[in-house]
Amino acid sequence: MFDVTDKDKQQVAAWFQTLRDQICGAFETLEDEASGPLSDRPAGRFKRESWQRDNTDGGGDGGGGVMSIMTGGRVFEKVGVNISTVHGTFSEEFRGQIPGADEDPRFFATGISLVAHMQSPKVPAVHMNTRMITTTKRWFGGGADLNAPLPVAQDTADFHAAFKTCCDRFDPDYFPRFKQWCDDYFFIKHRGHARGEGGIFYDQLNSGNFEQDFAFTKAVCETFRDIYPELVRRHINDTWTDEDRETQLVYRGRYAEFNLLYDRGTTFGLKTGGNVDAILMSLPPEAKWP
Repeated sequence: MFDVTDKDKQQVAAWFQTLRDQICGAFETLEDEASGPLSDRPAGRFKRESWQRDNTDGGGDGGGGVMSIMTGGRVFEKVGVNISTVHGTFSEEFRGQIPGADEDPRFFATGISLVAHMQSPKVPAVHMNTRMITTTKRWFGGGADLNAPLPVAQDTADFHAAFKTCCDRFDPDYFPRFKQWCDDYFFIKHRGHARGEGGIFYDQLNSGNFEQDFAFTKAVCETFRDIYPELVRRHINDTWTDEDRETQLVYRGRYAEFNLLYDRGTTFGLKTGGNVDAILMSLPPEAKWP
């Protein structure tokens, strides 16, 4: 049925766990390093909570995940680094929307999802996720995008440059294509503007070479793991004003609108019986609409 083996699936799922550990460690290091406006509070730490999919009907659905959440830190107001590995059967309503599921509704999905909302309006929020899904077809997808309430041109340029270097190692067409895909996808249609400063986004990546596609997805994740803490460190100790905070809260309102109305990952999670709290961890802890 699938063009990947159980060993391949286990390999990808295990790598996402390793990546989760690396990112959580890097973010806790940032908490320790902070000496700015909120340095009088304890450094934030992640708390982990496991969850399992409900299989009470015996229909073969299974799997689960682990939420890693940190709130109220010196640097991170709320950040989630969640992993999940699930399998089962798509509903009749949903299977027509997923490649290969109309032929056979069984699926396997594993991935990592990260959203960081920052204490400081001067530090960009960020989103990153990657995943592998198999039906009668197999593909990787995901990406990362910067979401700064108060954009800094050099931060944006360096973020894009890091992903261009990453993409160019695999295919010179990847970066321009995936950057445009990100710009198009993360566009708030009813507002008529982009959600943030962009990055890269790709989906249904299946070159026919599993190892190559997996290597690219790992490289995307590692690029994020390296560049984002660097951007945070540039502004980690900056002060901010009440006006800056107001800008941040209104920006977060726009972010929430996109995630609730347009984000396909949110829809996929809810339609496949995922953990609601893990799916909606992308929403900011506080937002405002003028």
